[in-house]
Amino acid sequence: MAETILITDHQAVRDWAAARSGFPAIVDISPAGGTQPMLRLVFDQAAYQDQDRADRPTNAGGYELVEWDEWFKVFDENRLALVVEEEVPGRRDNYHQFVRRSD
Repeated sequence: MAETILITDHQAVRDWAAARSGFPAIVDISPAGGTQPMLRLVFDQAAYQDQDRADRPTNAGGYELVEWDEWFKVFDENRLALVVEEEVPGRRDNYHQFVRRSD
């Protein structure tokens, strides 16, 4: 596995996602709905799937594409950081994970 880097800067996160056709999304993982958001980055074709799910409960396991401001609000409130692989020339990997900031 390649070396990883930790990103907390909002513009760096946006730039990393944009370079991979990534979009901000939130999944509600709470039993009651609307109380426990989990962040996701959605890539490629998955971002173009039909988001019109009027008959589904909010917490049915699907994701909702959101604006970056809303996404970063959760990112900062939960003191998260994005871990990604270092850039390798000729390869554009979208491996990532969210971790708690240690500062």
